[in-house]
This record gives sequence, C-alpha cells and structure tokens, in this order.
Amino acid sequence: MKKFLFLLPVFLILTLFVSCKDANKGTKVEIFLSKTWPKEKAAAWMAEQPWLVGCDYIPANAINQLEMWQAETFDTVTIAKEMTLAKSIGFNTLRVYLHSLAWEADSAGFKNRINTFLDITSRNGIRPLFVIFDDCWNPYPKIGAQPQGIPFTHNSGWVQDPGMDAHKNWEAAFPKLERYVKDLLTSFADDKRILMWDLYNEPGNAGPISKDVPRPAAYGNESMPLVKKVFEWARAVNPSQPLTMGIWNLDLKELNEFQIANSDILTYHNYSNLEDHAREIKFLQMHGRPMICTEYMSRGSKSTFADILPLLKENHIGAINWGFINGKTQTIYPWDSWDKEYKGVPDLWFHDIFNADHTPYDANEVELIKSLTGVN
Repeated sequence: MKKFLFLLPVFLILTLFVSCKDANKGTKVEIFLSKTWPKEKAAAWMAEQPWLVGCDYIPANAINQLEMWQAETFDTVTIAKEMTLAKSIGFNTLRVYLHSLAWEADSAGFKNRINTFLDITSRNGIRPLFVIFDDCWNPYPKIGAQPQGIPFTHNSGWVQDPGMDAHKNWEAAFPKLERYVKDLLTSFADDKRILMWDLYNEPGNAGPISKDVPRPAAYGNESMPLVKKVFEWARAVNPSQPLTMGIWNLDLKELNEFQIANSDILTYHNYSNLEDHAREIKFLQMHGRPMICTEYMSRGSKSTFADILPLLKENHIGAINWGFINGKTQTIYPWDSWDKEYKGVPDLWFHDIFNADHTPYDANEVELIKSLTGVN
C-alpha cells in the first residue's frame, strides 16, 4: 500500500530455518521446519489457473475492512453490482482484506458473510485471495461505526489488523489471533471458491493515525513474531489452497527471507515504473516459483496499466492492481495527500479504474484491460 522501489538484492529461498545457541549455556534451541509446497506442486497448481487478473477490492461504500464486513454495513447489493462490473472487464480474482475484530465480534455471522460474498464472486467467475493480517495505516482499529475519513486524503480510514496494541504484547495477543486464524482456515479449508490465502499484508510497515498526530515509526522486524506464528497456525490447518505472504520492502531482509521461504506461490508489491518492475521480476524469477503481483498501478509513480499489465502477462505473472471504484477509501488521491493539501479531484488519479457511476476514469485503460483479458 505504500511506495517502495525494489532494486535491492534477491534473497535465497530457504526451506529449513534453524536458530540455536550454545546448549551448555542453557539457552533454548528453536527449530522451524518449513512445510512449503514443493516447487513442482506450486507450478502444477498455477498451470491449472487462468492468467490471474484482478484488483485489490473493497466496496465503494466501505472506508475500511470493518465497514465492509460488519453486519450493519455489509452490502450485498453493492458488492453484486461491482462484481458484475469486474467480470465485464475480464477480472477473475480479487484481493480482499478481512479483519479479526469482525470475527471477534460475531464469528458465526462473519463467516456467513464471507460465504455470501463467495456466492456472489463465484457467480461471476471470480475467485478471491483473502488477506488475513495487515500492518498498514491506522494502528488502532475499533469495532463498531467507522470514521467518515479525511477529505481528499488517500485511504484515511483504513485500519491495521491486529494493530499497535498487539505489537506491544504479542504473547497476550496470540491466543485470540490463533483461534481466529485456525477457525477461519478450517471453515474454508476446502472451499474451491477461494483462490489462496495471503496471511499478512506488508508486515513491518505502518501508517498515519491522523494529520494532527505524528506518524508512528514502521514496525520493521517487530512484526516477525506474528509472521512466524501465522504461518505456523496456517500450516497446522493445512488448507487445500496455497499460502503466501507478499514481499514489499527488500530492506527488511529477515522478513523477506522468511516470507519467501514459506510461501507456496511467490507474491510481491511493486509500484515502480516499467524498467524497475521488469528488473524485480528477473530477480524474483530466480526462486523458481509461480508469481503474482498483488499490488501495482499508481499512475503518479508511473506504474500504469499500459506498461505493467502487458509485462506481467508476458512473464506469466498474475496481476492484481490496487483499486477498483472511486469510493470512500479515496485512493484516487496520492500517498502524499497525507502531507499536502488537496482541495478537489486530481487530474491524474493515483489508483482506481472507475467512477462511482461505473464509468471509466480512462476508457483507453479499460479497453486495454479487456483486450489483455480476452473480453474484447
């Protein structure tokens, strides 16, 4: 969700992590054994899929994950209309964020709403990729009515999951989070309507609280405990769908090594231009796993459909862009809208494809998407 260029070295995929200290000093020996799919199984799974194309999706009338999934604001009418629109341009997948607080408040209802959502997507030939945790934006999520957002500001209502309080005391947070992950994955472990599971969006990132509060420092490797645990919990359930955790900032070497080693399908984020994106693809292809770009397309940083979508198709890489319909998340505004004052709709939209009335922001872009997905 944030801008990072990917021109740093690639890391070796490991299948066995061993951390041990001198036993004579009485320190604990800790071993992590990866249960990642063999590369052959991952390749076979990918070969069964169409070219995967879609967007990071939230309904236009939801400001964040909680407004999308809570019973009071879960809107099947809007979702159904938007899924018809997604199908019309050839989208066959969506990356969709869940939230543990929606489960905590009403686990049965939350899962029923996921099932309803899957009924709608499946009728349109769309198989979503669900995101479980997220380190981006407001670190203090709260259940109930969600804020209206800051005018002209990019993603001003988005919330982290589980948030800063959990980061301050992982041991206290883990029992509830483990129950959530295992209940969720067990309930949908063999659901063919689901493409895969993205266990944690941009671990180590952070985000602003408001324009009046200093921006907290990024978590960095402080997120590693949950990164390890969510893989452990997910592998214990062993769902039929592949697991992944997208790399987004290669400065975070320890996190990247672990994420790459434990992902069945390699996913990544890149908001840079054609040259830089192509360079990262060459780096990541060295790992020998199928790939999906799960975030790209920010016109202001020259990550455009015209440049990037053909590149991804040529390299047999899934393509999931950020944004769909201009709505309450306001992601037509750039990241710097948190620091600069915008007073109206920018001439150059940062993200998103359609206006609120479902007309395209750029008809040529939509025709390009349709031509590459085979709708035309």
